[in-house]
Amino acid sequence: MIAFPPPPAHIHIPGIGGAGMSAIARVLLGRGYVVSGSDRQKNALTAALERDGATIYENHAAVNIEGAALLLISSAIQPENPEIAAAQAANIPIMKRRDALGPLTEGYDVIAVAGTHGKTTTTALITHLLIATGHDPSYIVGGTLLNTGANAGVGKSNWFVIEADEYDLMFMGLKPKIAVLTNVEHDHPDMFPTFADVVGAFRGFVGNLREDGILVGCQESEPVLKLLGEARTKQRLIVPYGGDAAGRYLADLMVGYGALPPTLIGYHNLLNGFAAALVTALVHQSKDGIGAGLANFRGVARRMELLGMAAGGAQVFSDYGHHPTALRATLQGARSRFGDAKLWAVWQPHTYSRTHLLAEDFARSFKDADHALITDIYASREEPQPGPGPVEIAAMASRHGHPDARPSGDLVATARLLKNEAQPGDVIIIFSAGDAPKIGEMLLRGGV
Repeated sequence: MIAFPPPPAHIHIPGIGGAGMSAIARVLLGRGYVVSGSDRQKNALTAALERDGATIYENHAAVNIEGAALLLISSAIQPENPEIAAAQAANIPIMKRRDALGPLTEGYDVIAVAGTHGKTTTTALITHLLIATGHDPSYIVGGTLLNTGANAGVGKSNWFVIEADEYDLMFMGLKPKIAVLTNVEHDHPDMFPTFADVVGAFRGFVGNLREDGILVGCQESEPVLKLLGEARTKQRLIVPYGGDAAGRYLADLMVGYGALPPTLIGYHNLLNGFAAALVTALVHQSKDGIGAGLANFRGVARRMELLGMAAGGAQVFSDYGHHPTALRATLQGARSRFGDAKLWAVWQPHTYSRTHLLAEDFARSFKDADHALITDIYASREEPQPGPGPVEIAAMASRHGHPDARPSGDLVATARLLKNEAQPGDVIIIFSAGDAPKIGEMLLRGGV
């Protein structure tokens, strides 16, 4: 197995602009490595890494790897990438992200948060609450914590909090002291053709729990409940959560601090907050400081993040939701929060395989939105393939009784539509794991 060279060795990361790879880069910088990386275009994450000392190249080229002792790559990097070819020619070791997580977290007490939905918010909350209660963890989160301004950090304690991604079996490189399961549903059909494949992957993740480990799981998810039962037969310490106890527990913690912050709207976030508070109490051996930490949580970028006010007077939010359950839960929370305000759900479908597999579920997910706009599909790592697209899914939503579900075209066309039709006081939520937040930028500028 390939190992990390000792710092200050030079590690090069193709695809450094992604959420996962940029977070690893930040940890490596914090440990004293020389870090460089490349991506098709720079973004806010690469800009932050540059400010902290990384060298960032726009576009991939063989010359970019000069001086590197190791290439670290994600599943998004294709074998024909020129930097991979150059590394192979120069006998520079190439390590995949999955294989990096074990060495990166070796020697730490790892808190790994897995699940189809909610893992970014829950990981961010645990990190924030551990910091708030004085535990100073290292962390890797799939989004930027608005409290710290970063998606990763190197702390002084022995705790390492990490978002455990199931895609490409990334989480199989981890050996958690505490594992959290938020829920399990069918997603990533390009990786997991059947739901049984998904469950099998999560079963493998639970199987990597340390012998002295603790499994924290949401008993409101049937597959998680089954995995908790399986783990119990192996004498693991099991901490289930969910049900009526969630609200009571958080209400008890918030005595003296008022309601939960607006960053945690919706029942799904009540569960995420419950899980994070439980984990923090397990580490902290006390509830002291958890309520104050919850009250001060500012949220995560692109998780119901307020971008600002559109030129026409509508509030514009960005959310990473790209699965029907996530859209439905966020819209339910938004309806509860914003009352009778007109809600615009702007959904950018992410990957052809997911869009086609879950088309009917997507069509049913807009119930709490007054208007549903479906943009062109964001292909990500996939080539176009036949199946239901924006036109067909909008028609399905209409057949299910939605009053205004429409295909809206590309990002510019969608921004123009919103500029022309959204009214002062309306709420626009842009659901995207791709580049659709640019719609919000256009609306805030007003120059569509």
